[in-house]
Amino acid sequence: MKIVIADDMEAEVVEEIKKLGEVVYKPKDVKAEIKDADVLIVRSATKVDEEMLGKARRLRIVARAGVGLDNIDVQACERSGIKVINTPGASTNAVAELVVGVMICMLRNVQKAHMQMKNRIWDKKNLVGTEIEGKTLGIIGFGRIGSLVAKKANALGMKVIAFDPHPKPVEYVRFVSFDELLSTADVISLHATLTPETRNMINKEAIAKMKNGAYLMNFARGGLVDEEALYEACKTKKIAGAALDVYSVEPYAGKLLELDNICFTPHLGASTKEAQRRIGAELLEKLKAELKS
Repeated sequence: MKIVIADDMEAEVVEEIKKLGEVVYKPKDVKAEIKDADVLIVRSATKVDEEMLGKARRLRIVARAGVGLDNIDVQACERSGIKVINTPGASTNAVAELVVGVMICMLRNVQKAHMQMKNRIWDKKNLVGTEIEGKTLGIIGFGRIGSLVAKKANALGMKVIAFDPHPKPVEYVRFVSFDELLSTADVISLHATLTPETRNMINKEAIAKMKNGAYLMNFARGGLVDEEALYEACKTKKIAGAALDVYSVEPYAGKLLELDNICFTPHLGASTKEAQRRIGAELLEKLKAELKS
């Protein structure tokens, strides 16, 4: 059996996968290698489209070491009889912790303070921040990550409201309409999947409905936010600021980087040692199960 691992993966996980068959790790030409591959493993960097799948003669499984499947043409896989698997639960806590941590840092101006101190600037009086206790957190998308963010935010004394097409009743969460969430939340955190319906859901019109001085956080998928509209909103201070871990194009080098009221991280949601171990373990378990079937 031939297994192609297209993207970065923990060394110990690669060693375990080698026990399942011949492994080609991070080949220069993925399309050439999958011609006779049985399994293709990717993260978010490699795009598995119809053209790539057309090169594969005996591919049985496409495995995504992570949550989202927006870099995989799932329908094309189905048409070719290729099974698609992922690891949806493994990085949940890592992402939720990062959201809460960055939210506190953003409202307390930690990023600005750090950069000023690095430049030998002591400007305490202009770095007065805001506490999260008592503030309203609006969560868009109440799946694994969104619900865990809600739980952690509630424990920190925040009021939590949420919008989801299929609400799941939780004692400390009030489900509201999309427009009510936009107009009510002090901080909005996106946890929706990227679909044609949700693409650019945070656009000029949605931002206009947000509270003046609110904050936006996107740790889900870059395509959920119209980056041009966000640039204008942050530049004019319609919203106080934003925190972004995902972008429409990655690596990101766009003009949002010009603004100092946006906190940037390079898609670090699942980047913890614990999450990577869980992703590897879940991936191995699912691979073994599929290969036995």
